[in-house]
Amino acid sequence: MRAPLWTAVAISVGLIVLLGYFIPPEMTRFAFILTLRSILIGWAVILAGVAALVGVLNLFMVHLRRMTAKRDPDRYSIILVIGFLASFGLGLYLTPADPQYQKVVTAIQIPVESTLMALLVITLTFGSIRLFQRRKGLMAAVFAVSAFFFLLVASGLLAPLQSLPGLAGLFEFIQRLPIAGTRGILLGIALGSLTAGLRILLGADRPFSG
Repeated sequence: MRAPLWTAVAISVGLIVLLGYFIPPEMTRFAFILTLRSILIGWAVILAGVAALVGVLNLFMVHLRRMTAKRDPDRYSIILVIGFLASFGLGLYLTPADPQYQKVVTAIQIPVESTLMALLVITLTFGSIRLFQRRKGLMAAVFAVSAFFFLLVASGLLAPLQSLPGLAGLFEFIQRLPIAGTRGILLGIALGSLTAGLRILLGADRPFSG
């Protein structure tokens, strides 16, 4: 086994954190486990914050090098660097709790997220068309028809039909179907995370060994 020490440390930390969730707070005999779990989770949060900061700084340095390149400097990198420095400076001066600072960040973030979601819709629609062209079958047809139908319902073009007798309940049921799909995706993510955690606890996967 490569890096047996770090494997033992990772398994021990995982078991302590996992065990802490099954111990009631009123069991004073195992209070040290709860305290140790809180300390380990706090360390994990700090490391995650440091990793995010390193990633942001790396992104900044990459675009800074692209901006100052002698041949074909990237104009979009200039915009990113200016925006980064402006937001970082205002965040330090006003603090993230300032209402005006939050208003400016929200005014920029919401249009960007809306644009990304619109691009995602176009990408998924194009991907469904390509899927229907390459793999013609029942499931491809069901996917394409359901995607088109739900986009049509979400656009509001079928809203006048909801006032017809007997269709209001049907449209309410149809609008709940994407929520069920979202829950299925979240359950899949949870099961995948659980499987990955168990593989690390059992020593099957050792991403920390290099």
